[in-house]
Amino acid sequence: MNAQVKENIQKINQRLEAYEFGHEPTALYEPIRYILSLGGKRLRPLLTLLAYQLYHEGEIDDDVLLPALSIEVFHNFTLMHDDIMDKAPLRRGKPSVHEKWNANVAILSGDVMLVKAYDLLLGVAPEKLTHVLRAFNHCAAEVCEGQQWDMNFESRTQVSEEEYLQMIRLKTAVLLGLSLQLGGMLAGASEQDCGLLYEFGVNIGTSFQLKDDLLDVYADQAKFGKQVGGDIIVNKKTFLLITALESANAAQKAELEEWISRQEFDKEEKVAAVKAIYDALNIRQLTERKMNEYFDLGLQKLQQISVNPDKRENLRQFAEQLMAREK
Repeated sequence: MNAQVKENIQKINQRLEAYEFGHEPTALYEPIRYILSLGGKRLRPLLTLLAYQLYHEGEIDDDVLLPALSIEVFHNFTLMHDDIMDKAPLRRGKPSVHEKWNANVAILSGDVMLVKAYDLLLGVAPEKLTHVLRAFNHCAAEVCEGQQWDMNFESRTQVSEEEYLQMIRLKTAVLLGLSLQLGGMLAGASEQDCGLLYEFGVNIGTSFQLKDDLLDVYADQAKFGKQVGGDIIVNKKTFLLITALESANAAQKAELEEWISRQEFDKEEKVAAVKAIYDALNIRQLTERKMNEYFDLGLQKLQQISVNPDKRENLRQFAEQLMAREK
């Protein structure tokens, strides 16, 4: 992690900690401070700052920092509500908001987070504000569409690779695209460069999610921080499972479907059996190939941005570090 990235993360965390979301009633505002205190990579606001710094050197002030925080607050709002829908007991290893308080509190606190996300955008220069809000609103609607598709897939027996890739594009990748696009917009970059930043973000975001799918099955348990094989245990329709079902022979498909249909099973046995089928079908290599396709496409977009190549290099190296992660 280079010095610029470290300094930006420190600024993001300090400003987020200092920002006043509200005080009373405490049951409304404390969950907001709680979920934001759980950490995370701060990837999205960091990308906004890094994109801005492609065009501007010097100190980052609130004109840029607060809109970047808007992306982080919106992201955590979606996590708070997603956890309710998924009945997830944990968030980053700690009780989720609806578990620590209750679902009604989590819904209302999440609603306030969305309002505060818009508040954080109000300092954007008037000549840019309409364009920023339009991009933000379009992205926010797409994130909700992605979440709905993900929930729809839970009750479907078949999901195609194309459908899955579109779902993760909407649910995860477009917000990374917006994060970078926002940095360009705040810096006064050309419409073409802002579009390229967006496409760079969407493609590396898709690659990023495919890496998550891969790590869930093939990560080193000591480094992963959660149970390896969790997606297999709950029959989550990931790229790996979808690709396996599409490429399996009759016997392999029957075995996969039998494991998916079982109501009672030994978790370790199920993970080992499904993973063995993945290995036989080269699912790891197929996932890595698809992951690299999106990542390389993202880098192609980055190379087309009309800034000093040395500045592009910083962003390229950061993207590669993200993809090299083991958890």
